[in-house]
Amino acid sequence: MSAELAFSAGDLAQMRFAVSPMWEVGTSFRLLRSGGAHPVHRPWAEQVRPRVLAAGLDRGLLAELIPPTGYVPDFLNPAPDGPAPALATELAGIMAAPPARVRQDLDRLAHDQGGLGPRSRTLYADPAARLPRLAEEVETYWELALAPYWARIRTVLDADVFHRARQVAEQGTGHLFNELHPLVSWDDSALRLSRRQRPLSREAAGAGLLLIPSAFTHPGPLTRVTPPEPPQLAYPARGVGTLWEPRPLAGTAALAAVLGRSRTLLLTELETPASTTELAHRTGLSPAGVSQNLTALRDAGLVSAHRAGRSVLYARTSVAETLLAAARP
Repeated sequence: MSAELAFSAGDLAQMRFAVSPMWEVGTSFRLLRSGGAHPVHRPWAEQVRPRVLAAGLDRGLLAELIPPTGYVPDFLNPAPDGPAPALATELAGIMAAPPARVRQDLDRLAHDQGGLGPRSRTLYADPAARLPRLAEEVETYWELALAPYWARIRTVLDADVFHRARQVAEQGTGHLFNELHPLVSWDDSALRLSRRQRPLSREAAGAGLLLIPSAFTHPGPLTRVTPPEPPQLAYPARGVGTLWEPRPLAGTAALAAVLGRSRTLLLTELETPASTTELAHRTGLSPAGVSQNLTALRDAGLVSAHRAGRSVLYARTSVAETLLAAARP
């Protein structure tokens, strides 16, 4: 089965790319809930799953709204209002969802899943009162599962957008769509989505199109259609296959001459986010020394800190990634 979305010149003029934190929240949470060992994301899942379970997020409202398979309520993915909105902006959009919209989506979820969970029923009864609780769960999940890795994820997503935009500039929109994913194709002013179970018409979809690269969307593209907003098409980003591969860090002597040996060592050890205790164990530095150096690195914008239960995880920022990349031979 397939669906076609017709395009006018006006629709093409309104087509744009966006990086969406909430798309990554939903697709990554579903991956964790599936329980499978994803061939690409296994290193990430093995680090993150224990934190998510310890926080009880597998038993919360988010878990009821994002089942392992099937429909996910559309109000969880408001149309991004810019090329890269912050999570807080998208959460504000979720909390502003009209009650009728929330209940309509929950009715569809109940039909798809054979009923609603107890927390979802409470949300259905009073969306305005319960949506802030949902936002709190999303923020907790973000800090545990995505924020420590966001610099690395954003690098992949931004590179994909740059590549696709260049395709459009050099070879046109048709080429872009035909190269986007095997299930997506362009034919005579229409976008065809193979294996889509529901029909897709321009009258029911709104104008334009939002193209959203995603690190966790798998194996095929996902769509959100809630007029009058533009339809959203989330697709697997290029380069995801190497997202969690260790990166060679030889040749950091020049960087150590500037930052110092201990701080450079800590940056190289933050290939994956870690706590002060973990870093002290790995490097042989004292916990006090690690803490002091991490504070200096954080003040310099090279390290970010993220609360994970009773501990704090430290992660390299995009600035640190750039410095390390420049130091490689």
